[in-house]
Amino acid sequence: MASRLLRVNLLSPITVQTSIDARLDVVEEFIRTEDRYSEVRDALKAFNKMDFDKLIVLLASQEVRVANTAKVASSRVLQMLNLRNVVKNLPLLQKALAGSQSQLLRIIHDLISDERLAKIDSLVTANLNEDGAPAKGGISAVNARVYAVKAHRNRLLDVARETYKENVGDIFQLNRTLSEEHELPLTLVYQETGFVFSLKKTDLEGELPPGFINVSVKKGKWVFTSMDLQKMNARMKDALDETLMLSDKIVQDLVVEILADVGALYKASEAVALVDMLWSFAHSSIMHNYGYYSIEFLSASNLFNDLSSVRPEFTGTLAIKSGRHPILETIQSAGTLVPNDVYCDDSSSFQIIQGPNMSGQLCAHIHLTFQYAVMAGKSTYLRQIGLLTVMAMSGCFVPAEYASFRIHDALLTRLSNDDDLEKSLSTFASLATPNSLVLVDELGRGTSPRDGLGISHAIAEELIALKARCVYFWPTSYDQSPYLLQPFVFFATIVDGAPEDSNHYGVAYLSETFELGHQQNHLGLELARLADLPDDVLIEGKRVAEALAALHARHEEESESSQAAVRRKALLRLRTQLIQAFEHSALPDQELLAYLHRFQDDIAKAFLDMK
Repeated sequence: MASRLLRVNLLSPITVQTSIDARLDVVEEFIRTEDRYSEVRDALKAFNKMDFDKLIVLLASQEVRVANTAKVASSRVLQMLNLRNVVKNLPLLQKALAGSQSQLLRIIHDLISDERLAKIDSLVTANLNEDGAPAKGGISAVNARVYAVKAHRNRLLDVARETYKENVGDIFQLNRTLSEEHELPLTLVYQETGFVFSLKKTDLEGELPPGFINVSVKKGKWVFTSMDLQKMNARMKDALDETLMLSDKIVQDLVVEILADVGALYKASEAVALVDMLWSFAHSSIMHNYGYYSIEFLSASNLFNDLSSVRPEFTGTLAIKSGRHPILETIQSAGTLVPNDVYCDDSSSFQIIQGPNMSGQLCAHIHLTFQYAVMAGKSTYLRQIGLLTVMAMSGCFVPAEYASFRIHDALLTRLSNDDDLEKSLSTFASLATPNSLVLVDELGRGTSPRDGLGISHAIAEELIALKARCVYFWPTSYDQSPYLLQPFVFFATIVDGAPEDSNHYGVAYLSETFELGHQQNHLGLELARLADLPDDVLIEGKRVAEALAALHARHEEESESSQAAVRRKALLRLRTQLIQAFEHSALPDQELLAYLHRFQDDIAKAFLDMK
């Protein structure tokens, strides 16, 4: 149940902030209260591998299906046994959630405390044996169905069960008789067709005694039967079918009474699935870094209150401090991944990401230390933003020191070239709204550089013009893109700030953000240095690169359009920061006033520097 609910939430996260906050309250309570965490875990074990929703649907559909075979009757009796186990274990979860602090847990507690569930429990208890637990297979599973209904509910059923019991007893007596007669340790194995004899190959020297038929070898054992055993199986099968058909009549009457309160079962099913999913979120948040510790050790060391996962906030700004890729972190050894910072508000809603292509793969060939080279760099950064956003909107903590997100109504991505022209399916064929998050990776790389740059720029310009508040992250290898988009006030550039330490190069996440007009580090020269090119080549290359960068910066300073764009961007930044402070600030009045003074000084200094 919870896995199906998790899939739905990952594909379509909720977009109501109050609902997301309610889920986060539950996850935080599980993380901070180890007693609650352990009690809910133990209560949920009873529902392991049990599909409550499917069980309810099967019970509700029994009214339109006529049980004219013993097989159908057997399946219905098994469903009723499973329902009995569900309603019997609901009080355990109810007890584990008693006294919860979060509102959502209290609602779940009320749902599974419905009086109608107690009524269903009493109906099932009055008709079914409490010790008839369904087994996985063999004769025990058959006996669980045969003796599911309590005695004296139907006299014909009692007679049929007594006949079945006598037939099974006769079969076991035959096994003992043949074992003594032939001096062989024969055992009985139940199959769909009935009982058969089994004997280890090591216990038999020579051939089987005469009288045994249908001999075969399975997993080092002789499997065979006899004419007497087949006759007894036939009589047992008739008694078994009669027993199941009579039990099914009582089960059908019981289902009719239960379906009058089926709404309570549906609500309980949703409640169990939700608490199971949220407990899994808490478990993942706890074990993300301490997976090799036990819960007892976490409690003794007070590590429940020292997690590196953080509860996300929801404001008008996408801001992540030291965020980590939630999947790569689980497959990479500790310390090999560099955390990333993300910042995006209304003043920089369109962000171009630049850096060397396949930097991780190149360094893997040089140092032979990085295995997941293809995922390094801009594409990984893009995927991390999308994954953390989905996790936060699903109600899960995220791996970061601080995380603030927007509420997005759509996550539109173009991260691959898996378009299916025959089926007219595209990896990016939706319309963005002002609340969408758009992730586009390396647009225009399938054609010539000039054409690709033109296509990329035209699409970017159109997206900015249509949806100014929409959040875009746009990795590109075209160095000209930042300067072509300079007139747009919503534009900002993120540069691949790969660390100089060669041990981390190749998992070089984007960790430095530069305002428009600043130039990135010469990452190509850094790659050349790691490739052990001659020093004189590196010195001359650095001299030429710095000279070209200085010439370009001088042209930018003399450009009136560049100065106008900088002024517009400063004004937009002022507007955005003031709106953020007004709508989302939780600072005390004195601290908020000091923050506004500092911001005022920064804006004034920025305008003075322009002059």
